[in-house]
Amino acid sequence: MPYESPVQPSLPVPRLSTVSLTLVAMLAFAANSLLCRLALEGGLIDPASFSTVRVIAGAVTLSVIVLPRWRIRGGISADWRSAAMLSAYLAFFSFAYLTLSAGTGALILFSAVQLTMFTAALRRGESFGPFAWLGLAMAVMGLVYLVAPGLSAPDPVGAALMAIAGIAWGMYSLRGRNVADPLEATAANFVCAVPLVIAVSVPFAGELDGSWHGFALAAASGSIASGLGYVVWYVALGGLTAARAATVQLSVPVIAAFGGILLLGEAITLRLVLASAMTLGGIGIVLTQRSSGSRLGGS
Repeated sequence: MPYESPVQPSLPVPRLSTVSLTLVAMLAFAANSLLCRLALEGGLIDPASFSTVRVIAGAVTLSVIVLPRWRIRGGISADWRSAAMLSAYLAFFSFAYLTLSAGTGALILFSAVQLTMFTAALRRGESFGPFAWLGLAMAVMGLVYLVAPGLSAPDPVGAALMAIAGIAWGMYSLRGRNVADPLEATAANFVCAVPLVIAVSVPFAGELDGSWHGFALAAASGSIASGLGYVVWYVALGGLTAARAATVQLSVPVIAAFGGILLLGEAITLRLVLASAMTLGGIGIVLTQRSSGSRLGGS
């Protein structure tokens, strides 16, 4: 069935709920980074297999939840543009990290996300005051300071792939603004993304390689951190402007860094503490500033 945008957008999410949902979504995004790092850097699975298992696991998990609704309606409402953006992000993100360091990849990814979503915000007439711009600059500088030790001259192909991944994720987030049912929309997006991701992986069929541990990490990333995490993100978007939604995602590398300390035994450093204070403080400034203009949940 062709996708039809709802006549009325979803109702705005109460502020307290928006904060809680956004925090959960950022934790899920950071978990994806950790799971991807464990799987790919450890050589437990190849990027193509990781992306494929990830999207299939997400599709299966969400489909089980919404299957009764689809049976009543006689099928799903497919939004192929959102599915294409989702599959592009999942595939290009994994392949980009074959030639990029974690720090360089994070900086390119979130720069592309910021550029995409801020361009949309300005085109939609959102007002972003001086203190909000100051907070954004502070958050970006904190991110640059955080990843600077791992920065290197990026491989052109890897940089291009990560930039595409960032643009795709920014567009996928923006397309969630008029979703009436985040759970059903995300489930449909994952189901439609399955053949697209498989198609991207076909040229690498001869390089497929993976262990059960790698498949398990990819499945956890797809079913929990991606599938359920992206549902939460779509709900949170109903209470965020595009500019705020773009800014808050700068917290993901910081959360992932602390996750590495807690779960992977990585060392805590003064650089991490200072960079985290800058990034999170800047995000806090942006979120406390009043802004005018339509929310992502608006028409």
